Amino acid sequence: MNNLKGKTLFITGASRGIGKAIAIRAAQDGANIVIAAKTAEEHPKLPGTIYTAAKEIEEAGGQALACVVDIRLEDQIQDAVKQAVDKFGGIDILVNNASAISLTGTLETSMKKYDLMHQINTRGTFACSQACLPFLLKAENPHILNLSSPLNMEERWFAPHVAYTMAKFGMSMCVLGMAGEFRDQGVAVNALWPRTIIATAAVMNLIGGSQAIKQSRKPDIMADAAHYILTRPSRECTGNFFIDEDLLRSIGVTDFDKYAMTPGVEAVQDFFI
Repeated sequence: MNNLKGKTLFITGASRGIGKAIAIRAAQDGANIVIAAKTAEEHPKLPGTIYTAAKEIEEAGGQALACVVDIRLEDQIQDAVKQAVDKFGGIDILVNNASAISLTGTLETSMKKYDLMHQINTRGTFACSQACLPFLLKAENPHILNLSSPLNMEERWFAPHVAYTMAKFGMSMCVLGMAGEFRDQGVAVNALWPRTIIATAAVMNLIGGSQAIKQSRKPDIMADAAHYILTRPSRECTGNFFIDEDLLRSIGVTDFDKYAMTPGVEAVQDFFI
């Protein structure tokens, strides 16, 4: 299998950024995309809504179902899963992309921010996986892909922003546990993380502004890496913590300048690498 034609992907946070890029890449194969995200109306600082994303997905050649979903709320997840199954007949792939970030130290992290990161990153990933698994278990080549980092228990990854690291590593722990739990049933569970910073709203607004965007890569690199993972046989590709560049190099990609926001400028390395 080398394409996703006819497959149904449930992607959280797919209204913009990496989630939308993964959706559009799959749509180019003729996939069905469930956009499970909160943004139904334009945000003053964040471009795009579930409806504008749906239009782009359909223009790329896929079918789209836009669902308003706050993944902190189980009833909204369950409703979106039901809509997906009713419309497309099942779910083949879950991409846990939605995430919250606050790169703050212990004394600067409000409990509201702490709760938000843990509810969206760790709890949301677990809840979406739990809701989709009954249908993934019936699918021909089922995959769960979490956009989370390799588990690295070194102090340097925790000290600057312990709350965020804990929440992100919670997503990675889901990979470790669920890959083992569902291996014999044929559900692949993997993680994907970028080697460099990616040009997203989070980078623009929370990390380094326009200068960081110039020194980053396009979300397309993550979309291409995700596409390769999601087209692998699920029984042969599970429990991995992939890095986008390393994975693409392993399959013969040599031109990474095409992914650069500023060709010729070396991208800044991301967290947890």
